[in-house]
Amino acid sequence: MKRTEWFERKFSPITDSGLLPGIIERLAGTPLRLEAKVRKITPALLEQRSGTKWSVKKEIGHLNDLEPLWLGRVTQIQAGIPELTAADLTNRKTHEADHDDRLLVDLLLDFSTSRDKLITKLKSLRDDDLKKASVHPRLKTPMTITELAYFVAEHDDHHLAQISSLSEEFDKGN
Repeated sequence: MKRTEWFERKFSPITDSGLLPGIIERLAGTPLRLEAKVRKITPALLEQRSGTKWSVKKEIGHLNDLEPLWLGRVTQIQAGIPELTAADLTNRKTHEADHDDRLLVDLLLDFSTSRDKLITKLKSLRDDDLKKASVHPRLKTPMTITELAYFVAEHDDHHLAQISSLSEEFDKGN
């Protein structure tokens, strides 16, 4: 089954901010789903790459690398900033980081700790904050905090699916 590339994804508007609590649950569950997923992967395969794809550890590191961007964007929308900070679409931070040299337990802990900050921020929002929107720099459309949270959850799942794909590929090779 071919997955849609991340940068080809389209996101429909979400007009019901009452969906945010469910999206927060999904976001809060990502570290647990990630941990369960990588527990099934042989330690030797965590640093293995397939062609130009990132290793499993690099995928985990990438998720954590973006947490400051997500948190910053929530704060920007809340503050009424007209346009959100652009992401580094080259993923330079992830490419240059030594995620493969780190212990898996540390990568997972860092992501979980960073994600807890985002969850805490989202849970602290007031109804008025959920009415605000800022333009997403790549998508060129206004994005509410609910839509941003959904975007982040979809990004999480995109990378979890990539880890599953790598794991399945490695299993076939052994």
